[in-house]
Amino acid sequence: MLKVFYDGTCPRCIADRRWYESLPRAAAGVEWIDITGRDAELRALGIDPYLALTELHVQDEAGRIHRELDAYILLFARVPRTAPLAWLIGLPLIRTLLSRVYRRWVLRRLRRDGRL
Repeated sequence: MLKVFYDGTCPRCIADRRWYESLPRAAAGVEWIDITGRDAELRALGIDPYLALTELHVQDEAGRIHRELDAYILLFARVPRTAPLAWLIGLPLIRTLLSRVYRRWVLRRLRRDGRL
C-alpha cells in the first residue's frame, strides 16, 4: 500500500486527492495521510515536516520515501489513465521546469496563507 502524505488544510491538495481517487483503479492500495499536526510522526519516518509541507511525499510498499515529482510519478504510473503523464513529467527538461513551477506555486500559497 502506498501512503500519500498531503496537506489537508490546502484546498488544492484536497481537490487533487479527490480527482485522483475518482480515477478508475486509483484508490485501491493508497492511504492518504493528512500531515497537519503530525510533525513527530513525520520525523519518525525520516520526513522533515517543513519539506512535507512544501513537497508531496509518498511512502512505497517497501517503506522508501519518494518526494516532489518522484512522488507524483509513482502515483500517476499506477493508473493506466495517468501513466503517460508519469512518463511525461519524468522527462529531464519537463521535470526540471515543472519542479521549479511547483515549488514557486507551493511557496506562494503557503506565504499567502500565512503558513511560512
